Amino acid sequence: MSLPILVVGDVHGDLERLFQALQPYPPGEFRTVFLGDLVDGGPFGVGALRYARDRPDSELLLGNHEALLLAALHSPDQFHRWIMSGGERHDLEELRRDEPLQRWLRNRPAMLRLEDGTLLQHADNDGYWDLAGSGSPESINEVVAEMLREPGHEHEIWDALTPRGMFKRMPGRLDRWLERTGAARVVHGHTPHRGPRPEVYGEGRAVNFDGGLGRYGKNRYQKLQPVSASVAPLDLSAHWSRS
Repeated sequence: MSLPILVVGDVHGDLERLFQALQPYPPGEFRTVFLGDLVDGGPFGVGALRYARDRPDSELLLGNHEALLLAALHSPDQFHRWIMSGGERHDLEELRRDEPLQRWLRNRPAMLRLEDGTLLQHADNDGYWDLAGSGSPESINEVVAEMLREPGHEHEIWDALTPRGMFKRMPGRLDRWLERTGAARVVHGHTPHRGPRPEVYGEGRAVNFDGGLGRYGKNRYQKLQPVSASVAPLDLSAHWSRS
């Protein structure tokens, strides 16, 4: 019997709120999918990576901030870019000393397609095609894996995934993305929403799990959203807010 899917949106280094959000969901009872951007903005990004790695039945999808953190390890130019994007120096040094964690992070997929046709990915844009052409999720993952195999291309992933809100602002892009990837709906993070639960839009064909879980960073909301805005089982879609 397969486990229900638990989706975790952007954490941005707030390990304490991540623990709070996951408290109702024991790891042995759920398959947990982290949608990326566990790092930057808050003080415990590497701790969040280790937690995602070690939690049973879990998968981390690569976010643009993970890609830029890897770029900062080897490039002075990308280091400054990463710092300006919320990077924490101690996270970089901690990751530099932990080569097994580096290798694990370089092997994270960009997206995950479920049997019901749901496509999970970090960004709400089709910039993945800037990296891999108009390929399938499997071919996109292959190209991203090749780019991460050796240092030097991580910043290209950052560039492709960083634009926000494309699917909501341009519904035609969402239509084409679903059609060309063969997906029924897309589940993503990346662009903060203001609702108390994951935001469903595009007539139910897109779900946004970035509810501003992290308390840190210049783009977090003044009024902190509940953790249920970012962390929820995927089979509770009937209870999510719609816009």
